[in-house]
Amino acid sequence: MEFNHEPVMLNECIEHLDIKSNGIYVDGTLGGAGHSLEIVKRLSKEGLLIGIDRDIVAIQSAKKRLEKFDNVRYINDNHDNMKEVLENIQEDKVDGILLDLGVSSYQLDEGLRDFSYMKEAELDMRMDQTAELTARVVVNSYSEQELARIIYEYGEEKFSRQIARNICNYRQEKEIITTSQLVEVIDKSIPSFSKNKGGHPAKRTFQAIRIEVNDEIEPLYNAVNESVDCLKPGGRLCIITFHSLEDRAVKTAYKDLEETCICSKELPYCVCNKKPRGKIVTRKPILPLEEEMQRNSRSKSAKLRVFQRS
Repeated sequence: MEFNHEPVMLNECIEHLDIKSNGIYVDGTLGGAGHSLEIVKRLSKEGLLIGIDRDIVAIQSAKKRLEKFDNVRYINDNHDNMKEVLENIQEDKVDGILLDLGVSSYQLDEGLRDFSYMKEAELDMRMDQTAELTARVVVNSYSEQELARIIYEYGEEKFSRQIARNICNYRQEKEIITTSQLVEVIDKSIPSFSKNKGGHPAKRTFQAIRIEVNDEIEPLYNAVNESVDCLKPGGRLCIITFHSLEDRAVKTAYKDLEETCICSKELPYCVCNKKPRGKIVTRKPILPLEEEMQRNSRSKSAKLRVFQRS
């Protein structure tokens, strides 16, 4: 199956990256190379695109899609390691970085790794197939309290306790191995009056487990800071989020990067000598146009925030 993925807010991202033809740009979530294709089209032979993805299938597919361009470097790694990745290839400062934190259409649709509750598959959900933690491990070994916390915080699921309790009850009889088993447990945990609200009943729980498996929230604040460190003066960082926790982490990091003094208000004068590292370009997040949301339902929760290095 081909790694297809419609890039979210493509025009908005290209506009806010403010691409220079001879610049160096990083797509830290290469995926189906939808954003990357439009970036590299705007680069001259002197320009460079660096594509990073922890999913080796994404890397292989992107190479095919971008095969006519010889100014692309492919890195199989995590965007959380941005500074180390760039240092390793002697490109420690770049003109722009794009992070699209959404799961690709291919990963959702192919079914082989159980990102989707609509496909029958063994529980996995790893973006990096070399990682040890899988959805199967989370579902079958986490305590009821920990499952409830994850499902509530990462999935914003109000029936999290009931779902966690029923998962634990089910696994006492037999291990939960497949997506259909997990969907069955979730479906029985949610009252009928709530099942027609907010999409498929399993959507939020699957999202929560995926975030836990891939550790998508905790390192994000630091990843934003590291990415800004890797920018040249005037360089821009564009981040698309799809979840309120992701958006909050990005918003907080941007605010802290723009702040000057972080001293206690009780002190009579500043002693920290903190200097702003840039400015927030988008005070409010950019949202997809109505036409895009109608065409691509996966864009509906997307938010784009942009920061410029000073």
